[in-house]
Amino acid sequence: MTERKADVLPVPGASLYYEVRGSGPLLLILAGGDGGANASDLLVEQLAGHYAVVTYDRRGLSRSTRQDEADNLDLTVHADDAARILESLTDEPADVLGFSIGALIGLDLAARYPARVRRLVAHEPPLTQLLPEADRTQAVQAQQAIEDTYRDAGLLQAMQRFGAMTQLSFDDREPGVELPRPSADRATNLNFFLTHDAPAARRYRADPDQLKALAGKIQPAAGTTSRNIFPHKCAVRLAELLGTPLAEFPGGHSGFLTHPQAFATVLRRHLDSPAA
Repeated sequence: MTERKADVLPVPGASLYYEVRGSGPLLLILAGGDGGANASDLLVEQLAGHYAVVTYDRRGLSRSTRQDEADNLDLTVHADDAARILESLTDEPADVLGFSIGALIGLDLAARYPARVRRLVAHEPPLTQLLPEADRTQAVQAQQAIEDTYRDAGLLQAMQRFGAMTQLSFDDREPGVELPRPSADRATNLNFFLTHDAPAARRYRADPDQLKALAGKIQPAAGTTSRNIFPHKCAVRLAELLGTPLAEFPGGHSGFLTHPQAFATVLRRHLDSPAA
C-alpha cells in the first residue's frame, strides 16, 4: 500500500481533510457522488508511482467539516475549496481528474482558476445544459426524481433510482478487483449528497464561451459501456463544444472503480500528451 500523507486545511467556512499519495507531478482527483478522499483508492494505487495524487473529502463529507450547516452549497464553493487545496500544495498548474459531480467542479475550477489547472480530464460531467432540449428535460427530471424520492421515500429508494439512472453495474470488472466495503459514514454522506450536492449539480450552469476558451486544458471523457446514460451524452456534447475528440475510458460511469488498472493506463496517456 502506498504511504498516505494526511492533513487538514482550514478554509473559509470549513476545514478540508486531504491526502497525498505517491510522488511526481501533482494530480488532484475530484470524486463523484458522495465519494471522498478514499473513494478512488484502487485507482490511486495504480497512479501513485507516477504522480503525487491528492484526494480529499468535500466539505460536509466524512472528515471535512462545515461551520454553517444551514447554508446552501453550490458548486462554486467546492471549486473554491479545490483551488485552495492546490494553492496550499504547489505554485505550478496541476493535473485534475473529475468524475460526475467532480467533473462539474473541475470545469468550474478550470474556468475560474485557469492558472491552477494544467489539464482537466472531465469524466461524464452531468452538464445537462449542453443537451438538446428533449434530452435535457428528461435528464433534469430524472435528477429531480431522485431528490424527490429521497425526500418522500428515503435513502434506499433514492439510491435505487440513482443506480438505474447511471446504469451502475459492478459485474463487469477487471480480474482480481475487489470492491471496497461501504464506510461507516456512508449513509450520512449519502444523506448530505442528496440534500446539498445533488441539487447543486442539477442547478449548475457553465459559461460555454469560457469553456471554449479553455479547450486546450479540458479533455472530455466517458466510459465505453455507458453510452445510453445522459452524463455520457453530456461528455459527448462537451467534446463537440470544445472541438476536441472524446476520450473513452474502460467501464461505465464508475469505470475508475471497476477497471482501475486499465483506467490508469488511459488516463496517463491523456495527461502525458501535449496540451492543445
